[in-house]
Amino acid sequence: MRTWVLAPVFSLMMLMVVAVSASPEMAYVQAGTFQMGNTRNDSEGMSNEKPIHTVTLTYDFWIGKCEVTFDEYDTFCEATNKTKPRDLGGVRGSNPVISVSWFDGIAYCNWLSEAKELPPAYDNRGNLLNQEGEITTDITQVIGFRLPTEAEWEYAAREGHLGSEDFKFAGSNEIQNVAWYWENSDPDGAGRKPQPVGGKIPNGLGLHDMSGNVSEWCHDRYATYTNEETINPIGPTTGSSRVTKGGSWTDNRIRNIRVAYRYGVSPSSAMDSLGFRLCRSEN
Repeated sequence: MRTWVLAPVFSLMMLMVVAVSASPEMAYVQAGTFQMGNTRNDSEGMSNEKPIHTVTLTYDFWIGKCEVTFDEYDTFCEATNKTKPRDLGGVRGSNPVISVSWFDGIAYCNWLSEAKELPPAYDNRGNLLNQEGEITTDITQVIGFRLPTEAEWEYAAREGHLGSEDFKFAGSNEIQNVAWYWENSDPDGAGRKPQPVGGKIPNGLGLHDMSGNVSEWCHDRYATYTNEETINPIGPTTGSSRVTKGGSWTDNRIRNIRVAYRYGVSPSSAMDSLGFRLCRSEN
């Protein structure tokens, strides 16, 4: 992973901010082609997971090994005078940040990009930007940190270029191995809640919590699938909801934690069960 050097004009405060939270651990994912949707034809599968269709990603990318934590997001809030999101009874620190909207997520991405001297990935309406600051639909031209596309998220959850088995969950067919969900999200008897990131085993790419803990915002607007093969998809250009993936600590239905599960949520919504992880195209 590249190391970016900060310009000397940054203040001491900014240097401290960057040292704390601008170096997320990320996994490298090579380009590839995969089948997207309910490939196992699980009985729990939803109609919106079909038709299964072929997706090709022609570029390599980086994706966060863990979900963005409260520690990381709170640093952003302190640096920008933004109100910190609510937690569940003081549970912050290394727990995944919750109660953040899609717009909060992209604001964090842009702040982190600028702190690392990278062009921001989004304008204030959520359009993707290239390195010249121009709106683009070519994900390979986006330099800064951003949310993963739905295809990137599912490809990575399926272990990307390393994937050889069609696991039900991200990295396992045994839910307890990889996911915090309703049945196990109260391990200390203090009440159900999200758990510190990285507590369950990772999938083959080294990604934790792709199944369970908190559901995750994706870049794409929500739409139904078609059976057409797609290349480097970023979702439709219109739509009122954004895709979420991954299941959460609140889920008592196994179907919601499967790799193929998907849901649409208003981008202005902020929920106790929903957070995000970072992504970047390899440029």
